[in-house]
Amino acid sequence: MSGEFSDINGDLLEDSPKMQELEEREKYSSLQQGLAFAKELNILRNDFYYQAIDGDETILIDFSYQPLDTLSGDAYSARKIDKNRTFYFIVDGMGHGLSASLSSMLMTSFVNHTIDKMLGIGNFELDRLIYESLDYIKAILLEEEALSADFILLDSATLQLQYANFAMPAMLLQNKQKEIIRVKSNNPPMSKYMKDFKTSSYDISDIFKFLFYSDGMIENSTRFNDKLYMEFIEDDFYNSFTKEGMKERLLHKIEKPEDDITFIFINRLDLKDAVISKRSFDTTLDAMDEANEYYTEVWESLTDDTKLIYRAGIVFSELFMNAYEHGNLSINTKEKHILIEQDRYLDTLMELQKSCTKKITVTISKIEYNTSSYIITKIEDEGVGFDTQILSKIFRNVKSFNGRGVFVSRSSSLGIYYNEKGNSVLFLHKI
Repeated sequence: MSGEFSDINGDLLEDSPKMQELEEREKYSSLQQGLAFAKELNILRNDFYYQAIDGDETILIDFSYQPLDTLSGDAYSARKIDKNRTFYFIVDGMGHGLSASLSSMLMTSFVNHTIDKMLGIGNFELDRLIYESLDYIKAILLEEEALSADFILLDSATLQLQYANFAMPAMLLQNKQKEIIRVKSNNPPMSKYMKDFKTSSYDISDIFKFLFYSDGMIENSTRFNDKLYMEFIEDDFYNSFTKEGMKERLLHKIEKPEDDITFIFINRLDLKDAVISKRSFDTTLDAMDEANEYYTEVWESLTDDTKLIYRAGIVFSELFMNAYEHGNLSINTKEKHILIEQDRYLDTLMELQKSCTKKITVTISKIEYNTSSYIITKIEDEGVGFDTQILSKIFRNVKSFNGRGVFVSRSSSLGIYYNEKGNSVLFLHKI
């Protein structure tokens, strides 16, 4: 008996062949899940990753993508069509698991591929995109399978929202009179035998907030008497000025996510009449100290919340430094690391700034919404800018040394947003 007991325990020893085999399987499974999720992130396309559309008005575009499992049934895409038009796509596969994930990812990949081809010849057509996408996915869907999807085109020139909603939840819009408007689905879900579809338009001249989302958001149970989140989403959207506010209210009400949750939160800001302070600074280390003092003084005139003033100051200092060294002095990250290793960094800054006549302009705006005030700070340099898409790689690996200042700034604010060129950044705080 004792010999048999010893053999059983022996199978569980860390260096036993069976335990090693289990560990190898676990490592392999973990590796494959990581690769699968990385592939999903590559399929999702976001032309506005931490980027604002800055023109006559400032448009902030935010995304929240929370897959329940590695293989997500949700996917999204956000594409810049031209200077006036932006396209948004959310797809939700029926059910859970591999089949739903494959349908969603194949559809998203095809949509992005078709958009790339259209943009390549300078001829984007929403109806054509939907037709081609439906024709493609019909051959892939199983007999009883269905797919929900939103195809949305926003045009800032014509002030129209053009859409085809295939059994997705109603889009939520908020007008300047603070009314919440529900734009309901105008198509059944996509299926193998679907023959036709409908596109519709909505006037957005009076709209300043948009929320597009998958049904995993509203079908989630909450902490309150077995109610679903669909009973709270309109009030939460009304009370949220930013994506972070919306996400905070959502997570406060649900016990835990029960499905993939995806939403896109868009805010159109008119900052022209909201400026409370504006000042330009030289590209010098002395001016940087002057700018930090100026920014602290502005904040101290707005609130006595010392913790908030400190957090805002951290963000300002980090991003102003980026405008100084990377923007106007054009020192890239690789050069900076080499200079630091050679103990020549400070001397190089002092030498470069002697001949630099470029300015750094700080603009501070204040917007009142409901019972709160939002302080929006914009820092603009005169450098060549940078490709903001690199931020997606930085934020996927927060341990990376590169971009730590940007990561800290994002964590200490309600969001940071660069312009398309990458030489201007704005960030928000709530009082």
